[in-house]
Amino acid sequence: MITISDIAKIAGVAKSTVSRFLNGGSVGDATKKKIERAIEETGYTPNPFAQSLKAKKTNIIGTIIPRLDSYAASHTVIGIDQQLKENNYQMLISNTSQNIEREIESIYSFSNQKAAGIILLATEITPAHEEAFEAVQIPVILIGQEHAHMHSVIHDDFHASLSMGQYVIEKGHRKIAYLGVTEKDIAVGVKRKRGFQKALEDCPDCEARYFESEFNIPAAQQAAERIFSCNFNPSIIVCATDNIALGVLKAAYQKGIRVPAELSVTGFGGYDITEVIHPGLTTAKFFYHEAGATAAKNMLKLIDQEEVEITSISKYQIIERESVDILV
Repeated sequence: MITISDIAKIAGVAKSTVSRFLNGGSVGDATKKKIERAIEETGYTPNPFAQSLKAKKTNIIGTIIPRLDSYAASHTVIGIDQQLKENNYQMLISNTSQNIEREIESIYSFSNQKAAGIILLATEITPAHEEAFEAVQIPVILIGQEHAHMHSVIHDDFHASLSMGQYVIEKGHRKIAYLGVTEKDIAVGVKRKRGFQKALEDCPDCEARYFESEFNIPAAQQAAERIFSCNFNPSIIVCATDNIALGVLKAAYQKGIRVPAELSVTGFGGYDITEVIHPGLTTAKFFYHEAGATAAKNMLKLIDQEEVEITSISKYQIIERESVDILV
């Protein structure tokens, strides 16, 4: 297998010079001819990444994710990657560890690397994001958050939560705790909460209280302990994500509270683990893989200057398992 080092040896130049040539950097005419001759003689083919960096139209799509250990992010990325590979595009991933500044930096970084487009798994869109999108002048697609002037692929958070609220009411629950997240996150923090509140409008005898947690299991466990100690005694805790629900289940177990006999629990997401645990978690399943594939398809259309709907909505499904007791 011919390498850059081989090309450098044949051409009689430094390896860094060959690399600079392949990346579209400045190389003297005589040196350029030597490298080109060596490439022609050996049949060397630069890797797609190097090729795309010196091409006017690259085949690189930058994908920015908030967490590497997120079920939703990983399955979304798999959907993106598979779709891009089928169309001879490459994905580069930037993990921001839920740091907004790193997220903004990644947008500019991918632009500097000549990415053909950027797919952002967004938790919130700030003025700094909007400024970056305007500055880089390449196609951007959001996943998970909707924006009036940006192309996005969103989950149907409002209607999924509306359906979950209707399901909870149908099962006879009237004293309800809703454990959500910060409203800086419009999709999870606002839309899911509003959908649930909308369902409860048709249930005048329902008493609901709203609490807040971070996304991780330990924080959710602590939030559940606060609910247990506030003398509210709900028959069910509706959680804004499956991870939060897992934290609630752990807190209930440690407190000796039986699920679902003494407390029912639901989530959102449809993570694989929710089917394996006992009791199985009732949840609103989102189709992350398909959402990622849709975002990739839409990105390729934008790159080819084809028309794309400003907002694409992914489907959901209420999965009924053993974590909800029937009180009617």
